[in-house]
Amino acid sequence: MTPFTIPAALGALLLAAVAIGLATGRLPRGSWAVPAVLSAGFLGVSLLAVADGGPLGFWTVHTGTLWGLQVWLDLLICAGVALFAWVPRARAAGVAPAPWVAATLATGGIGLLAFVAAVIRAERRAGRPSPMPA
Repeated sequence: MTPFTIPAALGALLLAAVAIGLATGRLPRGSWAVPAVLSAGFLGVSLLAVADGGPLGFWTVHTGTLWGLQVWLDLLICAGVALFAWVPRARAAGVAPAPWVAATLATGGIGLLAFVAAVIRAERRAGRPSPMPA
């Protein structure tokens, strides 16, 4: 067990709890604060990782083993699918997607979560109902 095993397991449990909360209707949908807080928290963890391994420390992790490569490709696919879904929604809400796409390409989930928060916030300010089912 490494010092990172417990935080990794807690992250998986948090994801499971959010997924269950959304699926059962116990967690409110359409709040821009949720992705904003997750983005800020992930930024904090990422800054610790950068301080420890440098700004390109992720590269040796993702290119050192086949599992690392699999995780890297999975992250790229997920980011691509998310951008495919959120860029049109951003345009419809009046949010310029280019800076957010650049942020996602540069920071991964940090930029993507901030992008999602910005789009949801713009939709709320415009008085649009959430396109997500209740």
